[in-house]
Amino acid sequence: MGDQLAGKNCIITGGASGIGRATALLFAREGAAMAIADLNKSAGISLVEQIRNGGGRALFTPVDVSRAADCHRMVEHTIHEFGSIDILFNNAGIIRRASVTELSEEDWDRVMDVNVKSMFLMSREVIPIMAQDGGGSIINMASGWGLSGGPKAAVYCASKGAVVLLTKAMAVDHGPQNIRVNCICPGDTDTAMLRNEAQQLGEREEQFLAESVRRPLGRLGKPEEIAQAALYLASDAASFVTGAALVVDGGGLAGSL
Repeated sequence: MGDQLAGKNCIITGGASGIGRATALLFAREGAAMAIADLNKSAGISLVEQIRNGGGRALFTPVDVSRAADCHRMVEHTIHEFGSIDILFNNAGIIRRASVTELSEEDWDRVMDVNVKSMFLMSREVIPIMAQDGGGSIINMASGWGLSGGPKAAVYCASKGAVVLLTKAMAVDHGPQNIRVNCICPGDTDTAMLRNEAQQLGEREEQFLAESVRRPLGRLGKPEEIAQAALYLASDAASFVTGAALVVDGGGLAGSL
């Protein structure tokens, strides 16, 4: 058990699997009380039990982060149980692999709702609470594809590009309230979402993952490695860091113009 987040209360959206789950477990080990928001009820409840069995504090709320009422209920539940919110990790996200001409309007709307609108809704709920309590840290999940375009990922790239600039705008607006706002831009990370991309593209999973490791470090990222970046941004080690887009991608963007 560490103490980098001792006494802190944290919300993680999309917290029941992948990077969100790894981050929740790490934050709990570092002393934070964890509020997990996710649509997957069984996975969320299982994660909370694991954190509690390890001596941590945790709660789960089933949430559709694209719905304002759900976000409000999540924040109210967290305040009722923990009393305050120090860290918000807007991690929930989905991907649809398609070009503009292949994409349905419904898929466009859903990706933008989950990947961008949710951050607006959650932050709108949490920022007044943080400001009243003297500050906090908000971390938004962006992507390397928020900084550089990729094939057959038009709406995903658009959504993650929006996250990068939303992060910067929020940092400007809420720095005077001592609220730091940063985003993480991971490269391909070994999660169920990455493997689902192979299915969407009609590719064999082994071939798809093999292509994903073509980067200077020669491998996929691990969810736990992205979680370490989130811990840095959430902790006092990043006390003078705001408006940053932290690239954690094994060098994938290093050769980009």
